[in-house]
Amino acid sequence: MSDSQNHRALAPRRHDEILRRLATDGSVGITELAAFFDVSRETIRRDMKFLAERGQLDLVHGGATLFEATEPALTLRSQENAAGKAAIGRAAAALVEDGMVVFLDSGTTTLAVAHALTCKQNLTICTTSLTIALHMCRQPHVRVHMLGGEIDPSEEAAVGVDALEAIGRFRIDVAFLGGGALSPDGEITDFTRNGAEQRSRMAATAARAYFVLDSSKFGRLTPLRIQRFELAAGVIVDAPPPAAMIEALERKGPKVIVGE
Repeated sequence: MSDSQNHRALAPRRHDEILRRLATDGSVGITELAAFFDVSRETIRRDMKFLAERGQLDLVHGGATLFEATEPALTLRSQENAAGKAAIGRAAAALVEDGMVVFLDSGTTTLAVAHALTCKQNLTICTTSLTIALHMCRQPHVRVHMLGGEIDPSEEAAVGVDALEAIGRFRIDVAFLGGGALSPDGEITDFTRNGAEQRSRMAATAARAYFVLDSSKFGRLTPLRIQRFELAAGVIVDAPPPAAMIEALERKGPKVIVGE
């Protein structure tokens, strides 16, 4: 049997294994499958494309998932891993000094950061989040700038061109940014183009930027890479990611900070 014939004969076995792993884990990664089958990443990409064209999986950055790559609404996410997000919030607040200008991204983990900042004095808070703006404007000795734009009802935050332009008008000392996932190969990714672009812009604009990701984001696969995430000083988490993930991330630049 020729190499090409052998490749075709093995392809159905790979497809079955990919679908079996999806049914078990909900997502699969290109790198891990290439190593498992001892084939190239391009071969796995072709396998995934074949299955996606038949409606058996959704392609996302770095792999595939059984489910549509959309993030749950803010109200649902707020109930998940509250203790872990609080630990992240405390670690983030320790990086903030009185008098700083702080950008807080939308999301439930950045809301935990906002709650942890109530002991700080004379902060200027810039945010796209309605929830965070409302909370922080009730704190003494805090000025709040709500960055405008169209409101995304599921995120309860401003998005789009107006929000991107508003980001550029501020001198930010430190920014705390959300994200959809920390991928197995150490990249920070997102669900939407708006979210990825806003986070990319802030990572490049702030004097220091940190992504805040709770452990539910480890190893997940979402569609869009956040460009320039490598410029962030660090990623604040509630538990250590797998060692290979830490190594891959820190090789790109950001350091892992574990909250307590």
